[in-house]
Amino acid sequence: MESAVRGGTRWKRFAVVMVPSVAATAAIGVALAQGALAASFSVSGQSFKVKAQELDGTGFAQYGGMAVGTDLEGKKAVHPVAISSFKSAEITNMCQSVVTPLPWGGHITLRLNAGGKGTPVHAENLYLDIEDLDTTGAKFTNIDIGVAAGSTTKGPPLAGGVNKNAFAQQADKALLTNVKQKAWSTTAGTFELSGLSMRLVKGVKECY
Repeated sequence: MESAVRGGTRWKRFAVVMVPSVAATAAIGVALAQGALAASFSVSGQSFKVKAQELDGTGFAQYGGMAVGTDLEGKKAVHPVAISSFKSAEITNMCQSVVTPLPWGGHITLRLNAGGKGTPVHAENLYLDIEDLDTTGAKFTNIDIGVAAGSTTKGPPLAGGVNKNAFAQQADKALLTNVKQKAWSTTAGTFELSGLSMRLVKGVKECY
């Protein structure tokens, strides 16, 4: 028996495809819209893009690591990443997008926007598993370069599964402007998204 068709979309099949890749984001959507989510969460298994006008963080540390997730076929996927962590961060005009291919052809994009209209996104104990990063400016205050990951003291606790003797850097503050990054995972102890907007868009409509 065929699923109900609305506007050319078989919604039961659509749900089966979308759940693995966006469930983590969708599940926290209501809590985030109401204010702060005082628990860690992660979005992984697919890479996603994040764009922000500004990221102003305190207690910064960065070191190499591995992002472990599950691909769309349910297989374990491991990706080398640069882990950027902040004790606290304010993010202005943030856009996050993840694109999922549909089995019958085409793509669907989940876009999340927040932190505009004068009230930035606020995060505590923020970890970003980054594959690549571009900015038009990066300012670090009291930076230490070439320390061992296990010796960092300015950022939040060291992420799990990281070689404590690996190269790392840290700073009291980090200010990044016009940020564009591709990431595999984001985790935060508390995430407050002001002006949250979540949309499913037909096709590939990434943040950049």
